[in-house]
Amino acid sequence: MTADERRFEVLRAIVADYVSNQEPVGSKALVERHNLGVSSATVRNDMAALEEDGYIAQPHTSAGRIPTDKGYRLFVDQLSEVKPLSQAERKAIQIFLDGAIDLDDVLRRSVRLLAQLTRQVAVVQYPTLSRSTIRHIEVVLITPARLMLVLITDTGRVDQRMVDLGDVFTDESVARLRSVLNSTMVGERLAEASAKVAELPEKAPNELRDVMTRVCSVLIESLVEHPEERLVLGGTANLTRNVADFPGSLRQVLEALEEQVIVLKLLAAARDSGTVTVHIGEENEAHEMRSTSVVSVGYGSGATVLGGMGVLGPTRMDYPGNIAAVRAVANYVGDILAGQ
Repeated sequence: MTADERRFEVLRAIVADYVSNQEPVGSKALVERHNLGVSSATVRNDMAALEEDGYIAQPHTSAGRIPTDKGYRLFVDQLSEVKPLSQAERKAIQIFLDGAIDLDDVLRRSVRLLAQLTRQVAVVQYPTLSRSTIRHIEVVLITPARLMLVLITDTGRVDQRMVDLGDVFTDESVARLRSVLNSTMVGERLAEASAKVAELPEKAPNELRDVMTRVCSVLIESLVEHPEERLVLGGTANLTRNVADFPGSLRQVLEALEEQVIVLKLLAAARDSGTVTVHIGEENEAHEMRSTSVVSVGYGSGATVLGGMGVLGPTRMDYPGNIAAVRAVANYVGDILAGQ
């Protein structure tokens, strides 16, 4: 083993002990708890070298050392393989998510699962509408003068809207309207569908033009992104379990979590399905999040990434465990959405 490899083993032991105990780690404890195969003097020398290189630091009040953001980054980068979840954990995830009744329920359950598995804050982004295509539009006559439009996308998103017709409508006219809307919109991405819908009133026969205008104005509203629906957040209370991990900044973190734009930026790196991204401390763009780490991944079906999901917590977190949990839940959510 080279000196660099041995020093990494010392760093890995420091990370493990500090994440587990929340106490600065001394050389004596490392030798006692870990089979490093070297003397206390060598461990002390290695710790001095790690500190000089900025991988560990000494808190003012302690003789022990704690990992720095740079130390956690090296630790995460050197994770050759992440221990997969157990068969029992995977089965529990599958059963819990398979019980979901629609997209909203899938995402709510995903957030609860991630928060429970990792004991961190979990966040899931709604499927980005711009990447969705329209699977079907249902038109239902509620009363002779009122319609319900049901827009269903390939990601399982369902949007229901009411349309007051201003006149009595027949079942035959409903069937014609349904046929025109589906032939125009099915298989189209939402942005393209919006443009095609805008042209429909001009092409409609005279007797349908007024109704088509009303229907299309409601549909266009449905096809536009709704920023207030973009995120599902859960497990915020987990941050308060270890206030000491956020010296003077927990309130800032909690306030930032309410800003959807900040959280969406944290997930923005999750562009690939299956590739987990880890941002540690100072690597986070938002100043309020510099005391946190974010583990995120894209989820989707096949090569299409529909959105991001992940967990946020203190830099002192179980990175291998959190990476495994985030990856597993994202895979299941992708499978569920692909099967709908």
